[in-house]
Amino acid sequence: MSEPRAGVVGSAVGGAGAAPLGWVWLAAWPVAAVFVLSNAATPLYVLWQREMRFSKGTLTVVFAFYIVGLLGSLLVSGAASDRLGRRPVLLPALGLALAACLVFATAATVVSLIVARLFTGIAVGAVVSAGMAAVTDVAGPGRRRLAALLASCAMVFGAGLGPFLAGVFSETLPGPTVTVFVVEAVLLVTAVGTVLRMPLRRPVPSVKGAAWVRVPAVPRGNRRQLWMGIAVFAPGITATSFVLSLGPSLLSGLLGTTSRIMAGAMAFAMFLAATGVQFAVQRLSRPAILAAGAVSTVLGMAALITAVRGASVAALIASALLAGAGQGMGQLGGLSLLNSSVPPGRLAEANAALNVGGYVPAGLLPVSIGYLSDGVGLTAGATVFGVVLAGLATVGGAVVLAGRPRDGGV
Repeated sequence: MSEPRAGVVGSAVGGAGAAPLGWVWLAAWPVAAVFVLSNAATPLYVLWQREMRFSKGTLTVVFAFYIVGLLGSLLVSGAASDRLGRRPVLLPALGLALAACLVFATAATVVSLIVARLFTGIAVGAVVSAGMAAVTDVAGPGRRRLAALLASCAMVFGAGLGPFLAGVFSETLPGPTVTVFVVEAVLLVTAVGTVLRMPLRRPVPSVKGAAWVRVPAVPRGNRRQLWMGIAVFAPGITATSFVLSLGPSLLSGLLGTTSRIMAGAMAFAMFLAATGVQFAVQRLSRPAILAAGAVSTVLGMAALITAVRGASVAALIASALLAGAGQGMGQLGGLSLLNSSVPPGRLAEANAALNVGGYVPAGLLPVSIGYLSDGVGLTAGATVFGVVLAGLATVGGAVVLAGRPRDGGV
């Protein structure tokens, strides 16, 4: 289905004739559906580890290939979406996500897990740039704050629903590493139908003749907003990435359990906190949301250190909830700043830039700590991680406070 071109920059989707409110909500569904896949494998790694006999370091490498695919996708998908339109980027991404479901469901080697994670990362990269921009396009200029909220919540709610479904299905239904991906494939098919019918028009790019493959960027006048968002979003999503990659191992060490339902429930609770906190703080100024996100991440890391040093399950759960809240507020604040200031013809690329800044440390730090934990133990490794990330979150909060007076408190 083709996307008619808007006549001028700024008359992208949602200009004078914005779509009905129901479509604004529905436009967020493809984002949620792909993010269900993004973390659906989390509770299943203990099964694959037992069958394939790989270490915690290898586990974090498998997780990191998702980041590799995502970052590679972001180098292309944002610019492609702003030039070609949202639909030509989203439909191939959904097709690749369906392929990832097939590979996951039939995985028999570490290589197959890496391929599935790579496919998933590429699909997610396209969705966080083109999919989130599509929500803003459908919403129109008058509902940009709502669009940022719905796109951000769709991302974190889907990210939490995936491991929860995987944990429950793998404990209660046949085919513990198959069933959840069959269900996810059905969800993705409904997302394809949504994208095909979505009332989209193609925005006019603000930059003519630029390279198709490049590090995503924002217009010069929007760089401060981008860096304020990254300063808080990056530590927040790195914290949740750690919980997703090594949380089941921490639960096993603290509780002596490999319950996939418990691992999935902890991830679901983490992202449910990320979803709920965004609705709770949506009326605050954007710098206030970002500052609160930085504080939440610091507190989450303090709780993580308490959990591993004192073998406290309650502290581990508190750490996950605070990490989720930190990511949620950092993500909402960053997206809102970009939505409010970046031209429509650069919005998908701006979303890609925010996510590149967030996912680079989210890929590097958990992998480093995974291998460190193999050598010095999970307690020492998690402690190092908590100290480093708390420091980064503190710096992020300082960046926001330094930029706030010039931001007008918006």
